[in-house]
Amino acid sequence: MTLASWKTQIFEATLGFLPDWVQITVLSLVVLAVVTSWVVKLKRRIAHRRAVRSGRPVHAAAEHGQGRGADHLGPYAPRPQQPSGADFLGAYAPGQRQGDGTA
Repeated sequence: MTLASWKTQIFEATLGFLPDWVQITVLSLVVLAVVTSWVVKLKRRIAHRRAVRSGRPVHAAAEHGQGRGADHLGPYAPRPQQPSGADFLGAYAPGQRQGDGTA
């Protein structure tokens, strides 16, 4: 006899307190959600195969080294941050010390 996972036990315990019509409705919605996700995945897979066969560009996940989402934002990309206060000191900035290691 296999033991049910803790998620299944909680799900069954929660449904056990509900009336039969609610149990049937909830289980039907769960089955509908699973079937719908399968249909959506299948449609996307078929559309992807058709696009590849016809030579159309395919929207795919970025591969390693292609950049991040922020690199493709264009005019919606956040503006670079302003320099910190020390960058505005100009002639009042402290001088560089010898051997400080900062250049």
